[in-house]
Amino acid sequence: MNVLVTGGAGYIGGTVATILMQAGHQVTILDNLCHSKRSDLPAGAAFVEADIADRPRIESLLRELRPDGVLHFAALIEAGESMQKPELYFRNNTASTLSLLEAMLATGVNKLVFSSTAAVYGEPTSTPIEETAALAPTNAYGESKLLVEHMLRWFHRIHGFRYASLRYFNVAGAIPGRGEAHEPETHIIPLVLDVALGRRDKIFIFGDDYLTPDGTCIRDYIHVADLADAHILALNALANRDRMIYNLGNGNGFSVKQVIEAARRVTGHPIPVEIKSRRDGDPARLVASSEQAKANLGWQPKHPDLDDILASAWAWHQHRHA
Repeated sequence: MNVLVTGGAGYIGGTVATILMQAGHQVTILDNLCHSKRSDLPAGAAFVEADIADRPRIESLLRELRPDGVLHFAALIEAGESMQKPELYFRNNTASTLSLLEAMLATGVNKLVFSSTAAVYGEPTSTPIEETAALAPTNAYGESKLLVEHMLRWFHRIHGFRYASLRYFNVAGAIPGRGEAHEPETHIIPLVLDVALGRRDKIFIFGDDYLTPDGTCIRDYIHVADLADAHILALNALANRDRMIYNLGNGNGFSVKQVIEAARRVTGHPIPVEIKSRRDGDPARLVASSEQAKANLGWQPKHPDLDDILASAWAWHQHRHA
């Protein structure tokens, strides 16, 4: 396949692009490098530095490439920041995606795999969360992604636009040569591993008074390689199916304290903790039911164990800072 990957210099997009190329597919990455560098680009991919909001530029690129489909990862991703600057998230995640969709319609490129999020569910009434659960985001990040899902539904209904919306949870882990690192870093696993590496003094826990067994938030962690497999399966499935919405997770929830304990086991390092107040918009528990993706895509996570996920990340972080 010939695939355009937006946000392909980032952690998830770059990993998916790498695995696509390893499978023999042709990949072009589109990224504005607002949170990444040229050195982050996967080797072997063609690269176009542009913003998805630039509709004329995207139309020109699509006419030139004629891709078989688009994998859309380009977005701002920090839920906490979205509660301070929601306008950034609606501009970058929602309005800019509309420009991409308009360019796809104008050029007849009719297959999109959208990087959505479990944040569209907000505070679930039951777990594990199924795709039919109520959509009630508790932060502007989740709302910005949900608005894209609404647009996709209407584009499908009116224009016959084919899409897969993949709602995923906490992505973690690494493949050889690619792992998770953000500037600034806000994700728990790289933060915990930075403590083990001596780059930070301690890890902060934001709230230990949630209605969970140990009082800390519970999340469903999925290995980035498993996530990549699901995106490729979804893109292939769009040849025969016109609309898909799936959760992606390993079905096991782990608390913040459990992640820290696992990091202590994997790294052999003490990891000091400081408890801080809750952050706005953090649901207590997000755990996925991925039964639909398994049944309909034939997807199966190969790395569901938290210690294995952390071990792959730890190996990459040690090499990264060697």
